[in-house]
Amino acid sequence: MAAPRVLVIRGGAIGDFILTLPAIRLLRESIPGIQLEILGYKPILDLALAGGLAEATRHLEHVSMARLFVPNAPLDEALLGYFRSFNLVVSYLYDPDGYFRGNMERIGVRTFLEASHRVLPGEGHAAEQLARPLERLAMYLEDPAPRLDLAPSGAVPQDRPILAVHPGSGSTKKNWPLDRWIATGRELASRFPQWRLALVTGEAELERGTTTAILSGWQGIDFLHWDQLPLPELGNRLAASTAFLGHDSGIGHLAAAVGLRSLLLFGPTDPAIWAPKNDGVRILLEETGDLGELSTARVLDESVTLLADAPQKTDSSAL
Repeated sequence: MAAPRVLVIRGGAIGDFILTLPAIRLLRESIPGIQLEILGYKPILDLALAGGLAEATRHLEHVSMARLFVPNAPLDEALLGYFRSFNLVVSYLYDPDGYFRGNMERIGVRTFLEASHRVLPGEGHAAEQLARPLERLAMYLEDPAPRLDLAPSGAVPQDRPILAVHPGSGSTKKNWPLDRWIATGRELASRFPQWRLALVTGEAELERGTTTAILSGWQGIDFLHWDQLPLPELGNRLAASTAFLGHDSGIGHLAAAVGLRSLLLFGPTDPAIWAPKNDGVRILLEETGDLGELSTARVLDESVTLLADAPQKTDSSAL
């Protein structure tokens, strides 16, 4: 008997994908012998393959996919065969006019489950909301913590524990002021010389001037710089780290998913909905919703607790 084939279609950013991991895990646990494929954007697909989440992937940006969002458009035979090969298709795509759903029905997909990509206030944690459509298939989520099994990178020095610091997010409203990141990094480096900082930056931080500002502000202190790394490589480096300090961001969710003890700064977003449910994640909430009101002293106090509680890694090369 052929293994059941399941396709999960997921657009959105890295945080959206990681919050969908519990639903993907539920599918894998509920369907014996499942062959799972993910259709999405390239950075997500690379991470999915690195974490062993899927047997195969396909790019959502492929030119043949565009016709699926046009009503009654002629479809490529290879694409028809591709979708018909699945026993179940779970789609988190934004499809307000129902064109994609209509084309799935026209193609003859055996079971098509439309799952909303939207997360709503008052409806529970985001991971629970994203898994809720699977209840129509008698699959019920018990553990909303996203997990990614990524091997620690051998490129990360292990002579000292590493605190990975990500001072950005997809929205400037979710970002703590830059001068406080600079001051906090310098203070932590001074008070905890037994730790090494690792600055995590990406395209957004480069475009906003965050990277340049912190590199300048941290001159003279010892830190690593992980800049614009592919998601799997960043995940491997985070898995080799000891703790994480950042915002409510996709990278914060990635750090929690690979098992890092983390301190995440929340302001305008609700941690009851968006904070990772993983063990070891601490939340520092600015009750006014404005992270500009969050003092350096509060973040330093919580960071000291984070570092004190973090398990210390032994440098195996010294044994």
